[in-house]
Amino acid sequence: MLDRDGFRPNVGIILLNQKNQVFWGKRIRTHSWQFPQGGIDRGETPEQAMIRELGEEVGLRSEHVRVLARTRDWLRYEVPDRYIRRESRGYYKGQKQIWFLLQLVGHDWDLNLRATDHPEFDAWRWHDYWVPLEMVVEFKRGVYEMALTELAHFLPRMEHRNRYLRQGVRSHDEETSMQPMTGSAMALPPGASFDPDPQTNA
Repeated sequence: MLDRDGFRPNVGIILLNQKNQVFWGKRIRTHSWQFPQGGIDRGETPEQAMIRELGEEVGLRSEHVRVLARTRDWLRYEVPDRYIRRESRGYYKGQKQIWFLLQLVGHDWDLNLRATDHPEFDAWRWHDYWVPLEMVVEFKRGVYEMALTELAHFLPRMEHRNRYLRQGVRSHDEETSMQPMTGSAMALPPGASFDPDPQTNA
């Protein structure tokens, strides 16, 4: 399903653990690492697609996570021709994404990369919040930076201090988590629902 500009509606997922580290998955049989993401099916809301993709790609259900925020608008990236199937060239441009910030309230052992018969990842790890910017494929980097920056305002407050820093000096994670909850992203109170599909053909 493409919009009139050739972009496929998609969701991206930034999954945090209790240390505000992010889930980073290795695409199956490749050396490429990325956040979980996937297309929005016809008739789905972005929230519904996010929950479905979370289950399909990492084996988590809605009760395993807390939704903290989502990006307000679509974020787009174009896919270079060499990554596009020959039959799709000329009308498929790339992805437009709504990004969600989630916190894992379950346990690491709840993650299951073999939850379906068609796994997307074959390995995973936790990384510090900003590390994926240094590692993601170049054509996705701009969108990753925009999503991480917009959603950083909603990182949970860290209660511990880094004991290796001088007294009175905060770590980068602590500084980020203490920023005011402002900006363009949308904070989501418990039980909140989402607009079905904002700016569908933006």
